[in-house]
Amino acid sequence: MTKKKNELLEWIKALAIAVLLAAVIRYFFFAPIVVDGYSMMPTLHTQDRMIVNKFSYKIGEPNRFDIVVFHATIDKDYIKRVIGLPGDHVEYKDDTLYINGEAFDEPYLEEYKNQLIDGPLTEPFDLESIIGQSTVPEGHIFVMGDNRRQSKDSRHIGTVPIEEVMGKTSLVYWPISGFRIAE
Repeated sequence: MTKKKNELLEWIKALAIAVLLAAVIRYFFFAPIVVDGYSMMPTLHTQDRMIVNKFSYKIGEPNRFDIVVFHATIDKDYIKRVIGLPGDHVEYKDDTLYINGEAFDEPYLEEYKNQLIDGPLTEPFDLESIIGQSTVPEGHIFVMGDNRRQSKDSRHIGTVPIEEVMGKTSLVYWPISGFRIAE
């Protein structure tokens, strides 16, 4: 009888350790997220399931063109692409991204740009017309969705405080047929 009791106790301890370890990993390091909406098409599709690396920005800073998840409201997280970093001057004209006066290619937009017949994918703007400043403020990033015509992003909500960024994401793990690294 005591052998069965000890075995049961060992199983309970093992299960408790596994649950605790899973909770720590999810809270501090990695978390699943479901893409909700079409703002990151064609890179990400609605209902794609991804892993958010929460640890990446605890030891480093966001890089231009990272795909990040951030708290947009108390109960809503957004997934967008980093376009402008602190101190950057961001401008769009003739469907081309300019950062600090230098034109940047955005290969992830080519599929949509090639399909267009009715004007630019990204309407012209400059940072000052959106946030009233000529550069991205310190401690903030400027983000945009890849589906520029259908994205609620920094053009609408302003710059995003870096402390609101949960982490970087690139691994799509579901659906299995869509398993990939999104860039």
